[in-house]
Amino acid sequence: MFNISTLKDFVVMNNSVSGSLPHDLCHRLPNLEKVFFYDNKLDGNFPADIGNCTMLQQLRLGRNNFTGVIPQEIGNLKHLEILRLSINSLTGPIPPGIFNMSTLKEISLASNYFSGNLPSDIGTGLPNVEELLVGGNKLGGNIPDTISNASKLAFLELSENLFTGTIPKSLGNLESLLLLGLANNHFISDPSTPELSFITTLTKCRQLRTLAIAQNPLVGVFPPSIANLSTSLESFDASGCKIFGKIPGGFRNLSSLFSLSLSNNELTGPISNIFQNWTNLQRLYLSGNMFEGTIPDELCHLRNLGELFLRDNRFSGPIPRCFDNLTSLRIILLNSNNLSSNIPSTLLNLKGLLVLNLSSNSLSGSLAPEIGNLKVLTQIDLSKNTLVGHIPHNFGDLKDLTSLSLAHNNLQGSIPESFGHMVSMEFLDLSSNNLSGVIPKSLERLSFLKYLNVSFNTLEGEIPNGGPFGNFSARSFINNHALCGSPRLLVPLCNSSTFRRSRTTTMHVLRYVLPTISLIILITVLFIVFKRYQNKKTNPPAVTEDSLPLATWRRVSYYELLQATNGFSESNFIGSGSFGTVYRGTLQDEMTIAIKVFNLQLEGAFRSFDVECEVMRNIRHRNLVKIISSCCTIDFKALVLEFMPNGSLEKWLYSPEYFLDIMQRLNIMIEVASALEYLHFGNSTPVIHCDLKPSNVLLDEEMVAHVCDFGMAKLLGEGNSLTQTITLATMGYMAPEYGSTGIVSTRGDVYNYGILVMETFTGRKPTNEMFAGEMNLKSWVKESLPHAITEVADAALLGEKKESFMVKISCISSVLQLALDCCAESPRERKDMKDVVVTLTKIKEKFLKDIGRTQSLYL
Repeated sequence: MFNISTLKDFVVMNNSVSGSLPHDLCHRLPNLEKVFFYDNKLDGNFPADIGNCTMLQQLRLGRNNFTGVIPQEIGNLKHLEILRLSINSLTGPIPPGIFNMSTLKEISLASNYFSGNLPSDIGTGLPNVEELLVGGNKLGGNIPDTISNASKLAFLELSENLFTGTIPKSLGNLESLLLLGLANNHFISDPSTPELSFITTLTKCRQLRTLAIAQNPLVGVFPPSIANLSTSLESFDASGCKIFGKIPGGFRNLSSLFSLSLSNNELTGPISNIFQNWTNLQRLYLSGNMFEGTIPDELCHLRNLGELFLRDNRFSGPIPRCFDNLTSLRIILLNSNNLSSNIPSTLLNLKGLLVLNLSSNSLSGSLAPEIGNLKVLTQIDLSKNTLVGHIPHNFGDLKDLTSLSLAHNNLQGSIPESFGHMVSMEFLDLSSNNLSGVIPKSLERLSFLKYLNVSFNTLEGEIPNGGPFGNFSARSFINNHALCGSPRLLVPLCNSSTFRRSRTTTMHVLRYVLPTISLIILITVLFIVFKRYQNKKTNPPAVTEDSLPLATWRRVSYYELLQATNGFSESNFIGSGSFGTVYRGTLQDEMTIAIKVFNLQLEGAFRSFDVECEVMRNIRHRNLVKIISSCCTIDFKALVLEFMPNGSLEKWLYSPEYFLDIMQRLNIMIEVASALEYLHFGNSTPVIHCDLKPSNVLLDEEMVAHVCDFGMAKLLGEGNSLTQTITLATMGYMAPEYGSTGIVSTRGDVYNYGILVMETFTGRKPTNEMFAGEMNLKSWVKESLPHAITEVADAALLGEKKESFMVKISCISSVLQLALDCCAESPRERKDMKDVVVTLTKIKEKFLKDIGRTQSLYL
């Protein structure tokens, strides 16, 4: 029998384990070498007897809720190489023994509440340390000069603490340094010189990739030696450091930069002649300075630029017309400058733009109708300019727009009725213009609208009272002298004569139209009754029963389904597909179900029902939607399915109120791949789905994916590897050989799956209007690999956290490469689903490892 006291590895990671660790853990398990409880919900004090685990080599307890202090006995662990306790609620000083463990290679204590100072001999006691991550605590004092004795140090993260004094020049002796995080402390520069002299010492760190000194009161100018920093430097954050003077030309030597932040300093002068070599730059943050002159055209050479922040400066002149070259741009903030001239129409060619802020400038001219090209925009602010003309009607095409401000301009004309199509709108400000006409009742459809301001215009007529209008106050409508409506809005009541005229007209219409409508309805009802009577004579009513004779399936009658769905009412409607409609229902035992009712008037509906019954008769898998029963009469056919409370993948990809992060999308794609692997290899008769798309992937309460809708599926007989069909799958997803010859195989499903993966990680449907001619989703993704992933990746996946940006890019790149391998032109060159599951699982494991390592750096 197994003796638990001999246990060496105790690993429970990335779960929801709660409670506390036993205080005598090491007494019970004295031979432990690895203890991994990373990312759980453990709480209580740190294990008191940790010093008794004398064989311990790795201790990973990060991302939990541990409290209290680390016992001094931790210094007894003479074999410990990795100590990771980040993201807990640990307090007190860090035990000195930790800084005297010569075996330690990785120390991560970030994001706790540790206090005190670093020991003066810190580098001497840690000769082998490669990572020292203590950011996000309450540590203070100076950085000891002896830190340079830790010559193997590659990652030094001290950000978000209370450190003081100057940045020691001895840091330049850390030749292996890859990351230096000093942000959000109280460091000052050497008072004997106006230059930030510590930068000169860091030029010896030739492998440095990340330098973060933001939010320190350094006060000084950049030295010319900035040109000699490591050419490997990828991220430089010096925002909020009270740096003044001009940006030295030496910055142009930092050719590997992908992120530069100098925001909220006191920098002056023009910004030209420094961007020539920055071909990799993706994020440029220069907001909140005193830069002047024009925005240089050379910015247009930064083809990978995704975010451009130049707000709160003194830039003047026009917006460069060449900005349409920046096809990777997702966010442009040029607000609060002195920009003039028109908004260039070329700017409106950036179809991937998410945020556009040009407010508080002197821009003139009218709004070009090309604004409707920016289909994925979520925020537009053009307020406080001198724009004139009418508001383009195609603003209504911007379905994802959540915030729009056109306030304080000279716009005229009416508020377009099409505004009611902007279904994601939460903030709408049209105040202080010359708008006239009525407030469109279509705005009542904007169910997410929380803020509306149309004050200081010349609007007239009745203020709508439906939808979100019940939540708005009088401040939303002041200084529109011809508006009327509810007294609570401090406007006159609407003229009652208008109501009387409307009522008279309505009665006139009803007098002549209503009898005609009634007659038509009566004839229709009589015809239906007659047809049903004929059917009953010809075919006696069938006994309602399950068409699939499996003993485990419960019997559900038509009348139970009728009762469960309240007569198949609209309030229970979930969605519709190629051959029918899906309703939500609740049976008498309170079981929630989904009912797929087939429209028997459609050609192919009978066959689709039969196919689904045949396919689902003998297959069971956790990632396939479970059929509970079926109901079949002469004129009614339905499948009773397991209800999926989180809806379809399509909803989560394209509805603005929903979002899936990278890990969720990876898990869903692995689960879909597992379902296909089972269909292709887990049965004596392989099943080909033939119509895999986001609407056919449903998510249960735990966000686990289930493949559904087998109405187009094919069964391969014994010995067959392919079959021929005339059934057409959804355009954009089908394999080339399927569309041209009708031949389907499991490899066709693999192609279909590859397209689904691309759509999931790019957020673009294969039927998107941008794909025309020879350009399709597959070729678009293929052209982006490996150097331009940001151009195709769903921008929402990349987020705002700089520390994980490159890890996410690497993961998405690997996923899209796998998708392309699935979509090889020749079926023989495509992977099979077994390989896909293995490859995706490895990508996920690598992502978890990289993201865990990076997040603990807390940049």
